[in-house]
Amino acid sequence: MRMYDVISHKRDGKVLSEEEIRFFVQEYTADRIPDYQASALLMAIYLKGMTPEETSILTSAMVQSGETEDLSMIQGIKADKHSTGGVGDKTTLAVIPIAAACGLKMAKMSGRGLGHTGGTLDKLESIPGYRIALSEQEFAHQVNTIGAAVIGQTRNLAPADKKMYALRDVTATVSSIPLIASSIMSKKLASGSDCILLDVKVGSGAFMKTVQEAQALAEMMVSIGWAHGKKTAALLTRMDTPLGHAVGNGVEVLEALQVLKGGGPEDLQQECVLLAAHLLHLSDEKRTLPECAAQAQNAIANGRALQKFYEMVTAQGGDVSVLQQEERFPQAPFERALLAQHDGYISAMDTEGIGISAMLLGAGRQKKEDSIDPTAGLLSLKKTGDFVRRGEPIARMYASDETLFDAAENTYRQALCFSAQPVDRPPLLIGYVSQKGTAFY
Repeated sequence: MRMYDVISHKRDGKVLSEEEIRFFVQEYTADRIPDYQASALLMAIYLKGMTPEETSILTSAMVQSGETEDLSMIQGIKADKHSTGGVGDKTTLAVIPIAAACGLKMAKMSGRGLGHTGGTLDKLESIPGYRIALSEQEFAHQVNTIGAAVIGQTRNLAPADKKMYALRDVTATVSSIPLIASSIMSKKLASGSDCILLDVKVGSGAFMKTVQEAQALAEMMVSIGWAHGKKTAALLTRMDTPLGHAVGNGVEVLEALQVLKGGGPEDLQQECVLLAAHLLHLSDEKRTLPECAAQAQNAIANGRALQKFYEMVTAQGGDVSVLQQEERFPQAPFERALLAQHDGYISAMDTEGIGISAMLLGAGRQKKEDSIDPTAGLLSLKKTGDFVRRGEPIARMYASDETLFDAAENTYRQALCFSAQPVDRPPLLIGYVSQKGTAFY
């Protein structure tokens, strides 16, 4: 088989055979196909698309390009959640202990962030001493005894995805729904969980800007999951404002902690309970969604979810005392309040711009090798629909270098639109995608 023929077939809009797809993934992973030919095929896929069957085969081939996690040592139903990413999205930090407190086994492998803030691992590492690397035996033992662990990938999972994503990143082929779906699902399937809940973000702070794009991506990923024997569902949630107030790493840990204590911003509370409830429902559909939501809320109210978080942090070497006494949590040495320059309603937010503002403070990475300041970040105190008066704080910024404030403040202010008339804040939940189809709310 020639790579030239595979490229030309997709260029001409033909459906690739399973043999052609597996040939490409296997040979490219083994460095027997040059980048220029792989780039040509990725661009052809970007322009011509792939059928659901092609995408499922591509995902399967990517899973089989490396090792897979064997979670058979962990008793019970293993569940996982994945977010497509957004500004202030710290839900994993709260959802994992909530679901574990309700009896699910949350064996979570997460990644680092590239962009406005760190990933889940970066956030957890802002807790002094937290270890993201556990042996297979430690990982299984912790999930069996506590019910939850969040670690970095310990195996060479889906190496084809790593190679292909690096190439997509520099060839303007990232925003292809079949390529996004296969990238996400290859890692989720290789991670070994029984149930997968996807949180697909929509809006100015998300990768998918429209509901139509997000729906197409969610439906494709859910279809792939079920085709590979995994109970899979997806929520479509809005990302036109930061989720909660905190954007950063340490500041997001503290805000997630407030949710586990029964407080925190209303939108963050709502989404964490929603995700935990859907995880419970997905694992056992005999329980209704309202029953699962009540169980999740009860786990917060009686303190079991908070205790699970403390247990997980302690088991992974983290200093739980800085969570129990928040004044001891590492803080940035410098702080700046952003004051409103006039009266009015915030009518819209460029949420991605707010994320970039946090990155300029040191909370994110522009390149993979960049280091992150775990104390840097911001609090978005006023959001779409809120009325602000001149001189009132609309945000608070934190940094280890005072010279970073001016650029971050300018970026933040440019991300806000004001109106003299009241505006409504759109609802958080847009829709739910299951094996049965898509339901909008």
